[in-house]
Order: sequence, then C-alpha cells, then structure tokens
Amino acid sequence: MTRSSSSPIALTRRSLLTATGAAAASLAMPAVLRAAGPTLRIGYWPISAGLPFYAAVEEGYFKAAGVTVEVQRYAGAQQITEAMLAGRADGCANGTGSANQAIAELAQPGLIKFICSNPTNEKYVLDEIIVAKDSPYKTIADLAGKRVAGGPGIQNMTLARTVFEKAGAKGAQVVELPFGQHVAAIASGQIDAAYTLEPQGTIGRMNGTTRTLEAGVIARYILGDPMAPWHGGAASLTGAFLKDHPDEAKAYIAAYRKGVAYVRDNPEESRKYFANYTSISGDLVQEVPLSGYTMYDEFTPESVAYFQKFFDLFSDAGIFSAPLDVSGMIYKA
Repeated sequence: MTRSSSSPIALTRRSLLTATGAAAASLAMPAVLRAAGPTLRIGYWPISAGLPFYAAVEEGYFKAAGVTVEVQRYAGAQQITEAMLAGRADGCANGTGSANQAIAELAQPGLIKFICSNPTNEKYVLDEIIVAKDSPYKTIADLAGKRVAGGPGIQNMTLARTVFEKAGAKGAQVVELPFGQHVAAIASGQIDAAYTLEPQGTIGRMNGTTRTLEAGVIARYILGDPMAPWHGGAASLTGAFLKDHPDEAKAYIAAYRKGVAYVRDNPEESRKYFANYTSISGDLVQEVPLSGYTMYDEFTPESVAYFQKFFDLFSDAGIFSAPLDVSGMIYKA
C-alpha cells in the first residue's frame, strides 16, 4: 500500500492559529481505501499509539463498514492539526497531540471532536526521562542545572519544562530536539538527559546506550498520580465532517472501535501492523510498550477530570488563548 509523506513544518502557537492551505504540508498520492460514500481523510504520524487505526485499515474494518478512508501520513502532530484547520484532513488517528488539537479548537470552535484517546501512565508507558546508561543520576532532581532535551512542538516543550521543574531539576536547560535524536544526543554527550516518548527509551535500552530514569512522568508530576490517565494524544473527527456526513461518521467510529478492540484482545498479534506505518521494526516490534485506549463513551468523570487538569496546565501557562472545557471536545453520539 502506497502512503504519502509531508514535508516538516516548524510549529509555533502563532503558525498553528494562522495555518492555511499553503502553509501546511502537501501530500502526494495518499493511500485510499475505496468504498461507497464520501472520502474520509485521516492523518496520522508514524508512532506506536496509532495502532488501532493501523489495525482497522489492515483488518478491513473501514472497508467492511462502507467507509472510504484516505490515509494521510504526516511528519508530526502539528502538521496533522494544521491540515484539519485548513480543511485538508477530516480527522486524525490516535497519537495526535491533544493539546495541539485544543489550540486548533480555540482557533476554530467546533473543529475537534475526540472519538478515542490513548491514555498513558506508569503502566502504559509512553513518556519518560532517559539518561546515559552509566550516568550517575538517580533522580530527576539530580539533573538540576544540566542540559536536557524536550521533544518538538509546543505541547512537548511545555511538558518537558514542567516535568523537570516539578521534579526538582531546578535550572535545567531544556533544548528542543526531535525525539529520534534523543538517544544519540545523550550517547554523544550533547545532553545529559531527555524527556522523551517511546520507542526512544526502548531503543536506547536495547542498544545499551541509555536507561530510563523514570517513566510515566506526566501522570506523576503534572496529574499528581503515577497511575492517572494522561490523555496526551487522541483520535478525532472534525465537526464539519460529523455534521455533513453523520452516517459515514458513525460507521467510521464503529469501525475504529473494532480496531481498538482488536488491539486490546490481540496485543501481541497487533504489533505486526507497526511495520507498514512506523519505523518500529525488528526486535523493537515486540519490545515497545503499547498505549491504553479510551473510546468516547468509556470516559469516566475521574478520567475527564484528569484530562481537564492536563488542559489547565496550558491555560495557566498562557499557551491556550482561553480556558477550554475538554468535555465539550469529546464526541457524543
């Protein structure tokens, strides 16, 4: 199956809020799963959290539901969100930054409706602080004053700065680096540590260069409980598609639910679908942690409260232009 790729775009809050068709990444020859009805253009970026979408495509759930899906691959969550703002994408797969989507929602109210989140924590590991394997650091606080890295984009850098600060690493110098460079940067001595996302921690452990200092750091230091669900990424549909094509949207969501069920029921078997959609390959396929998944109608009041606490961090920091009620962004059938 041929998939398209997009050119990278540097994201700032201003660029996201002013994104246009000309500014976002262009897509050439996207994969289209043909069925009856309008085409549903779904963006994803190549990370493990998108597994239910990959499974739903490969298991034929969308096709069986009579939904035409155009699979659009992007370089990152920011580019996907820009495409949704510009009207070139009708939704996104799991793993797309929920804070990025919230900024788009503030720019265009009614744009985003979450259909499935991918909560992570100390058990379902995604976020972690990694250091060199033989480094002397025992706690995050030991990184006070050190040069450390965060991931690209406003969501990742805000979280990195907050985690290092709240964990006691006062004066840590946080630089922005693509996640794929974190392990090599630590190994070469460019940085002492990184707030990173899987599979980077697994890659460093397997090649013997880094170790995980602490995992599930967003749940612990921002949400206040290491087992709290951090809804850092989510799959969504645009309000416009839901309004204009309600039957197709419901069929798509039902098929997506089957993808989630497939991953839950067959976690090891589902890993094979990393191959066509991500750079996860070889021994890493069986080692990388899997996310948890929460469909729109599976949210509990406690889970929504944690989701809101995550959003409030960005409101309090002035990154969101106004407070945002996350419950209003969760799809309701």
